[in-house]
Amino acid sequence: MEEQIELLCGCYEQVLFGYRVTPGEWTAAVDFTSHSHTASLSVLAVNNRFVATGSKDETIHIYDMKKKVEHGTLLHHNGSITCLEFFSNTHLLSGAEDGLMCVWNTKNWECQQTFKAHKGHVLSLSIHPSGRLALSVGTDKTLRTWNLVEGRSAFIKNIKQNAQIVQWSPSGEKYVVVIHDKVDVYDLETASVTGTIKNPKRISSIRFITDALLAVAGDDELIRLYDPDSPQKCLCEFKAHETRVKSLHSFEYSGTPIIVSSSSDGYVKMWRLDLNKVTAAPALLCDVSTSARLTCLSVWRPGVVTKTTKPSDPEASSVKESENPKKKRKIPKEQTVEGGTEQPSEEQVERKKMKITEKQKLKKKKQNKD
Repeated sequence: MEEQIELLCGCYEQVLFGYRVTPGEWTAAVDFTSHSHTASLSVLAVNNRFVATGSKDETIHIYDMKKKVEHGTLLHHNGSITCLEFFSNTHLLSGAEDGLMCVWNTKNWECQQTFKAHKGHVLSLSIHPSGRLALSVGTDKTLRTWNLVEGRSAFIKNIKQNAQIVQWSPSGEKYVVVIHDKVDVYDLETASVTGTIKNPKRISSIRFITDALLAVAGDDELIRLYDPDSPQKCLCEFKAHETRVKSLHSFEYSGTPIIVSSSSDGYVKMWRLDLNKVTAAPALLCDVSTSARLTCLSVWRPGVVTKTTKPSDPEASSVKESENPKKKRKIPKEQTVEGGTEQPSEEQVERKKMKITEKQKLKKKKQNKD
């Protein structure tokens, strides 16, 4: 049976697109669209069953890819959702403009823990492959390390400027922090900068292809490849789109890395990279025109866990369980879930529900007028 690949894109027009990609032929066909948000999509994440989308409407929507239905809505943040990341198939971490970072249990979709992560907005987060640590950056000009086993802050580093992206390498031995047009490469053991990549334009997205290969995209039409251990020299640069590259993703298919890129021109493209010839431009496999202003992308593959396997030590569980776990339950469609250490009051939840309902009414009114 041929592997299923689903290309997922979010856009300013509030829509989540799903395209079924046929490997080998590398053709893409529209599979579904979902218009559940009332504002532009800002971020999306996948595990082996669900897609989570975050929006400027302050909500997280969960989409069941196996059943192709909306699974529910998560309400806890008061501010645009800025970052989402799954760990294995057990947890989802979210960050938002309210400065909070939330840990969601994917079995019952309850908010298991809430961190007051940053004094300003949370701009980016990344979970260590072991699931024991997470990194976050925010508008308070700090890089923070979180101990997810004990559920506490482990380390705070002042970085003098606002960083917009933080990301672990696949092995977890290093991580990178993006500040405007530069990428600082950090060593995990020393927590010190071992090298810096200087990009000609402001960086919009980065992606580790392997531990020794980092893809960088910014406010131009090029994608550049670097070795994080020798970051001074660009290994390869190639024209990917007609306008600026917005997002990058990558996955491995039949032992070969595939880079996925999206652009403000509305196109999504897939590229095959030959690791034996990293100085040569990757081969274009397929492209899709969405006719939308794209904001985020990912790839869903059934049965493929998006992070490395959980720690073998059961005592070092990836995320600390709640003191009083609530009864597990499936979220019916359109049901709102709230919870966590800092529970919102009933009044706050009702206010948010009213706000979303009001937005939906305005949207319906506008559509009727059109």
